[in-house]
Amino acid sequence: MPVALPAGECLSSLFVPITANVGCPMSEYLEELDHKRNKLNQEAEAHRKKRDRMNQETKRYAEQRDQLNSQVKKLLLEANRFKDKRDDLNVKVREEKSTRDTLTRDYTDLKSQLDKLKKSRISSSEEQSLGKLKKELHGLEFKQQTSVLEADKERALIEKISQIKREIKKKEKEMEGNDEIRDLIQKVRDAKKRMDESHHRVNEYADLAQKEHEAMIERFSESDRIRKEADSSQESFVESKIKADEEHHKHIDLIHLVHDIDKIIFGLRQRKKVTERKPGKTQVQTSSPAQTGKAEAERIYEKFKKGEKISTEDLMLLQKYGFL
Repeated sequence: MPVALPAGECLSSLFVPITANVGCPMSEYLEELDHKRNKLNQEAEAHRKKRDRMNQETKRYAEQRDQLNSQVKKLLLEANRFKDKRDDLNVKVREEKSTRDTLTRDYTDLKSQLDKLKKSRISSSEEQSLGKLKKELHGLEFKQQTSVLEADKERALIEKISQIKREIKKKEKEMEGNDEIRDLIQKVRDAKKRMDESHHRVNEYADLAQKEHEAMIERFSESDRIRKEADSSQESFVESKIKADEEHHKHIDLIHLVHDIDKIIFGLRQRKKVTERKPGKTQVQTSSPAQTGKAEAERIYEKFKKGEKISTEDLMLLQKYGFL
């Protein structure tokens, strides 16, 4: 298995102090390797803790993103419900406008018939007299609404207005004495009532549709704002996850390196035990392999010193031929 190296680190640099002085006792090799091993293990633990912190942060961003997306979904559902209500009301507005237009034409036709009938049945002088009274009444009412009068003058004005209204009512009643005119007047009044009611419904539906429209726009605007927050949380989530993955890989690389060093330390300790049991034979043991094996170990050792990746088997071969 290839040896995994931490960023900016090569395996051969771990052993430079050892290999540079081949005259050092093996116990010093082991002590230095153990020191390196502990240092790497501490670094691996630091990366593990940082990875765990980043994973917690990643989880928090994911929960925040999911919560915001849930709010967006809810707001969009509400907005679409308001939109459906608005559309239904706009349909009613169009339908009611069509009804109102028909009723307005009916009223206009009946009013025109009444005017013609009045002209044919009522003298022009009576009609002029009634028209004059209505004009005078309008002027007095406008004066009452727009002028500041003394109490006695305002009472006189009110009395005058009441008098003219009574005269108008009397003349209209006289005009309605004709059965045909009376019937037509009633039809005009009924038509106007239906027209006004339809116009009121048009305004009512339009007002309701506008309220639904405003509620819809509010929900869509709020959903857009929250969606931007959710997108920001997603970006933070991705960034945090990348950092957590980087820390994880650094941790794993260092752990692999620690394991490789553990294998080397184990081999050196075994070799030390053999040396201690059989003094004077270490040199024979380390220099007696076949020439081809030693040449291969030398080639690997050159790679090792350059910091190139080598396998665990290569490390054991270097150990076997005394290069470590």
